[in-house]
Amino acid sequence: MERNLQTLPVLHEESLHQVSPTSRRSNPTKVSGSRRLDHLNISVLDTRHHILATLESWSEIVVEQLGVAAPVRSVPQLARFLNRHLEWLAGQPPAADFADEVDALVVELRGMIDPDPGALHALVRQCVVADCAGVISAVPSGGGVGGRSIGCSAGHSWEMHEWLNLRQLMERQRKGVTV
Repeated sequence: MERNLQTLPVLHEESLHQVSPTSRRSNPTKVSGSRRLDHLNISVLDTRHHILATLESWSEIVVEQLGVAAPVRSVPQLARFLNRHLEWLAGQPPAADFADEVDALVVELRGMIDPDPGALHALVRQCVVADCAGVISAVPSGGGVGGRSIGCSAGHSWEMHEWLNLRQLMERQRKGVTV
């Protein structure tokens, strides 16, 4: 856990490079009327926000239970704060949940920063469609940037513009909220 909490701020900072693709040309020439094709990677922004919210949530538990001052709302400060109180956290009933969440954040950031293009991102979660027994996975399709689709083993699929909504449905399902 200690290593993950030390690594998380570094990976969080490194993920900034994934937010917006940069041109590989060192001296791009703008032609009148041409458009810039760069765009924001919303999934990276979503992940970065999720990391901040998760660390902040666990920090709030420490603050409430131990009566200590809250850290500054930044990933490095929150991670250091949680690391300082790691021994106490490890003795609490939700310690396994805390460890799993932080580990998942590290894995997600590493995959975002240095994705393995040849690997399938297998089982993610049970399908969010009512009464579907399928499992959702990310499967490469078509090649090229944006050539990815998400589908379940029973045949449901989601387009790229639906991924954020899908993630929210998966989170609700994980928390046991009816979808």
